[in-house]
Amino acid sequence: MDFDPSANRVVATARIPGGAAPKKAPVPVKIIVAGGFGVGKTTTVGAISEISPLTTEAEMTSESVGIDNPGQATMKTTTTIAMDFGVLTIDQTLKLYIFGTPGQTRFAFMWDDLVKGALGALVVVDTNRIDDCYPAVDYFERAGLPFVVGVNTFNGQMGYSLDEVRWALAVRDDVPVISYDARFRASVRDALLVVLDQALDKAIKMKS
Repeated sequence: MDFDPSANRVVATARIPGGAAPKKAPVPVKIIVAGGFGVGKTTTVGAISEISPLTTEAEMTSESVGIDNPGQATMKTTTTIAMDFGVLTIDQTLKLYIFGTPGQTRFAFMWDDLVKGALGALVVVDTNRIDDCYPAVDYFERAGLPFVVGVNTFNGQMGYSLDEVRWALAVRDDVPVISYDARFRASVRDALLVVLDQALDKAIKMKS
């Protein structure tokens, strides 16, 4: 599916039998979920998607030792090698198509294709490994794509405050830094709505 990042895209219509007025199909909006390896991107997409999420998870083998580091306190045994994909209908006018990026550096070449046409991104952060999310923050800053830093509260806990995370990442003041729990649908929904707000703000500023 091709995505048009313009806020003025033409919405497709579907005729309703019986001569009723055309019904507008929801506007498709592409959102990216990015971040380092093992921070909770696949969990985020799976928690919010209204369809069975498409994942490209592969078993981690002994060959990945020293390359893929899921962290000390984790039971992670798989890794995303291409992308995750999920869908969320916000209302009758808006549907989100959510793409999760692979977290390993060796798969970074896929990012340009995955991000094409996106309106915004959620950069997922694990406070135990903040360094791992620097590449994602740098990428979206260079691309000029609106993004939100989402601190994943593993087990309901955070290693650092949001202000400390903002300082460590040196993100701009206009970039929201929020906390959410990737395991819970309502929490992920709230985080994605912040991403949508950022995208809308940018669209308004471009028009003014």
